[in-house]
Amino acid sequence: MAKLYFKYGAMGSSKSAQALITKFNYEELGMTVWLIKPSTDTRDGADIIRSRIGLEAHAQIITPDADIVGAYRASGNHDVIIADEAQFFTTEQIDQLRFLVDEEDLPVLCFGLRTDFLTHFFPGSQRLMELADSITEIKTVCECGRKATVNARIDENGKIITEGSQVFLGGNDAYVAMCHKCWKKKIKEQAGK
Repeated sequence: MAKLYFKYGAMGSSKSAQALITKFNYEELGMTVWLIKPSTDTRDGADIIRSRIGLEAHAQIITPDADIVGAYRASGNHDVIIADEAQFFTTEQIDQLRFLVDEEDLPVLCFGLRTDFLTHFFPGSQRLMELADSITEIKTVCECGRKATVNARIDENGKIITEGSQVFLGGNDAYVAMCHKCWKKKIKEQAGK
């Protein structure tokens, strides 16, 4: 029985690496993988999924107006779908992935962030939390040693940013995974309180 999986974590928790390792494991067993990513994620190239440890693969790009069911059927027959940066899919596209699990009996593994730099759900992640059969946190740690849950957006001077659009692409130069306590403490310190 196929399931919809959501594997989420803060920045730097190896989500993309785990997605690519999962792809490799399926392919090593002779199965075909439809690797997809939203067009919003252009950080490593339009159709590239790249991990910080150097793993990379080409993926099919899904635009916000794309019908994932139609794109899947046009892509050929696959045994599994793996989606990276799933937080950037629309809620309708998450519903379409759920449809493929239910109607095509396809396992769908989604990897992504749960929340943005202000700790608010991304719409795609919220829908995955509502619909997924399996939800797994990929853990990483704050510099203090606690579990990191916040994707703190930082400026070029390392100061935490608390305003701006929900989507801003960046890696270690723009985000730091932090525990909530350290995040709040640093924001207070910056405000001089």
